[in-house]
Amino acid sequence: MAKLEAGSTLKRLRNRYRLVVMNDDTYEEVVTFKLSRLSVYVGLSTIFVVLVGLTVALIVFTPLKYYIPGYDDLKVGREYRKMKYRVDSLEKEVNFQAGYIDNLRKVLRGDAVTLDTVQLQTPKDELEDD
Repeated sequence: MAKLEAGSTLKRLRNRYRLVVMNDDTYEEVVTFKLSRLSVYVGLSTIFVVLVGLTVALIVFTPLKYYIPGYDDLKVGREYRKMKYRVDSLEKEVNFQAGYIDNLRKVLRGDAVTLDTVQLQTPKDELEDD
């Protein structure tokens, strides 16, 4: 297998080529470009870097970053947790009040109400012991 020399590779990158865009009907040259492999490589690399830079700038400097999964602003996360705790406590309170209102309706209608059957243990007065 023939080895490629560094000089020949550089020479191949600098060889000039001509790109011609022609009208198919009249065979008239519309545009002509003189290119080398190196200039094509540099041009494509530049376009790639510019597109990546624009994409990153678009995400970083606009509200689009909030749509990225896993992106969490500390302030937003803290507020979310605080609101979650508040909603949970309000939900418990609403359930408690609904149960209270249901029991109150039963009492007012005269429905059977389950009574507390636990016996209270009252301490004996000291006066009775004498």
